[in-house]
Amino acid sequence: MRSVWRLTCTTFLCILPSAFIATKAYAEEPKKPKLVVQVTVDGLRADLLSRYKHNFGQGGFRYLMDEGVYYTNANYLHGNTETIVGHVSLATGSPPSVHGMVGNVWYDRSKQRLVYNVEDDQYSMLTQGAGVDKSTEIDPTQKTAQGDGRSPEPILSTTFSDELALSSNGQSKIFSVSVKDRGAISLGGHAGKAFWFSKATSDFVTSNYYYQQYPDWVEEWNAQDHPNRYSGQQWQLTLERDKYTLKEGNTDFKVDIAGFDRKFPHPYGPASFKYYSTTLTLSPAGDELTADFAIELLKQEALGQHTFTDYLAVSFSSNDYVVHMFGSNSLENEDNLIRLDRTLARLFKQIDEQVGLDNTLIVLSADHGVPEASPNAAQLGLRQAKYFNLDDLWNESVAQRLNKEFGLDKKAIRLYAQPYVYLNHQVIEKSGHRLEKVQKVIAEEARKIDGVAYAMTTFDIMHNREANTRVMQLVKNNYHPQRSGDVYLVFNPRTYINDMDGLTIASTHGSPWRYDTHVPVIFAGFTLEPKIVSRAIAPYDIAPSLSSLLGITLPSGATGEVLKEVVNP
Repeated sequence: MRSVWRLTCTTFLCILPSAFIATKAYAEEPKKPKLVVQVTVDGLRADLLSRYKHNFGQGGFRYLMDEGVYYTNANYLHGNTETIVGHVSLATGSPPSVHGMVGNVWYDRSKQRLVYNVEDDQYSMLTQGAGVDKSTEIDPTQKTAQGDGRSPEPILSTTFSDELALSSNGQSKIFSVSVKDRGAISLGGHAGKAFWFSKATSDFVTSNYYYQQYPDWVEEWNAQDHPNRYSGQQWQLTLERDKYTLKEGNTDFKVDIAGFDRKFPHPYGPASFKYYSTTLTLSPAGDELTADFAIELLKQEALGQHTFTDYLAVSFSSNDYVVHMFGSNSLENEDNLIRLDRTLARLFKQIDEQVGLDNTLIVLSADHGVPEASPNAAQLGLRQAKYFNLDDLWNESVAQRLNKEFGLDKKAIRLYAQPYVYLNHQVIEKSGHRLEKVQKVIAEEARKIDGVAYAMTTFDIMHNREANTRVMQLVKNNYHPQRSGDVYLVFNPRTYINDMDGLTIASTHGSPWRYDTHVPVIFAGFTLEPKIVSRAIAPYDIAPSLSSLLGITLPSGATGEVLKEVVNP
């Protein structure tokens, strides 16, 4: 027995080390990035990257396109492709039917007014320094009705950044930066910290949802008055004129906002100019200031230097403004992207020096695509393309049918807020008529108007009575019972309203057509190998993929898929 025991013990001792090593190796957690950087380029249609790639340098867009996992066939699956809708979809991995952001503005029936997507009267803009008012000027292309309070509370799902905070019990550092408040607040989520650019003060600001007082480094950065370096300067072409890709687009439309017109150079004006800060955001300067602030944040908050993964979201807004003002087939659009390419290279260089790109996962996408300016498209043969006059919706035919069938006048129609017609439910209820009947009449009359492709009632959307087509599915994915309107309008391709709060613009987005849904999705850095993927995906897949890679819970409403090329390269 003793010899058997000795043999057993010897055998056990012999196999113990190898078994222990194997168990240890199996139990080791996979490597995680020290930092996740989410870059969003507002209004970057997917093809614009390949169109202008030959004019990009090294280290910016080319680094992502050549060294990353590059998805070339990513499309949003919701109908209203506006800024807040796309940003929150990127953050939550879900469409507006889940996260609730159905548009940049919507009619709140409880407040009986239009509300802005991230407005919150429980909070106010945080004052800075010696009681200086830092209230933000509203985006000139998207004014709101009430107040300056801002928070992520209107977002009805958790974001990737929220789940990251929960997974680390608040130890992950989470920050978001943009020119636009909605660009920063959406990606920062409920648990992060968000900063955005105030056109009223030319500072990066926040609300008291996030802080009770500004960090010292923010006050010091703002005190240095970085925007002042553009005072008296001009936005000039970066390259020689013959190196640009396209000829200038159609000039039938006139752009003249804050001194900008259709010809280079574009003067920023003196810092004392009333719209000085606005001109900065309508040009590459807006992105450069955003990157400057983000780089300072990286340093001061020591991102990527901790036990848990940190997160930085940077949303660059200038491309969206430039396309609105000049169109996507313009020298301004190409030059702005060339300048943004250099700005990204500078940001990535700082990340590499501080954290290392092999320790950082970078993901780039956009909140929506963009169309060409309608006159430009029409000139090239797309005769349907035109600017739509909102007054055409309230024509006499509509008034006559409302009166004849229901005894109602135009007071039954409250307003139009992209993409919805909102009806006056109280007036209709008092008339004794059913709401869905009135919706049907409005939709029928809208379909007769030149420029309107589809008009769908909320009643039909709720009861799944629309045809099972791609466009109709996108419209359904935009529906939220508390926020959507009564009739959803889809205009013809490259047809849209070119007026934003009295400003005449070259083009705008917000449709379910492919030019507005198609955006780039690129993951780079960390352990990823270069790959081009043409398989159809959705930007909703980004948040679930980030969550899966880090081994954390997916955002609460996520509908996106996990991208195998990112999680299991």
